Amino acid sequence: MRILVINGANLGLLGKREPAIYGTVSLKEIQQRLKKKFPRVRFTFVQTNSEGTIVDRLNKAFDGGIDGVVINPGAYAHYSYAIRDAIAALSIPVVEAHISNVHAREEWRRHSVIAAVCSGVVGGFGAMTYELAVRFLVEREK
Repeated sequence: MRILVINGANLGLLGKREPAIYGTVSLKEIQQRLKKKFPRVRFTFVQTNSEGTIVDRLNKAFDGGIDGVVINPGAYAHYSYAIRDAIAALSIPVVEAHISNVHAREEWRRHSVIAAVCSGVVGGFGAMTYELAVRFLVEREK
């Protein structure tokens, strides 16, 4: 199984950025945990602060070679219709993931424009959020 894991704006700062909200685990550590926990999965990891790069990677997944996507778009979840449309074009499952519980935070974070075109949404479980999202994709494939 091949899973694309996309991380959006500011997620390269995990482990350092607002640790009370996002924890102290780095993005690299999350990636290492996923590889260890799911040794049969071939992961492609992308982190970018650019909305266009996220759309490009999702469009590339449209061409095949990827069985599922985990996307933590960061703040783009709340306003990027370009990312929403790129996800809607895919025929593979996409899981929206958030480290923090966005529903317990600022009002503007409580609505995602991409959630309706995703297979599911998981959030609020810190770094474990990624494991839960990948588990869904792996179990769905069985």
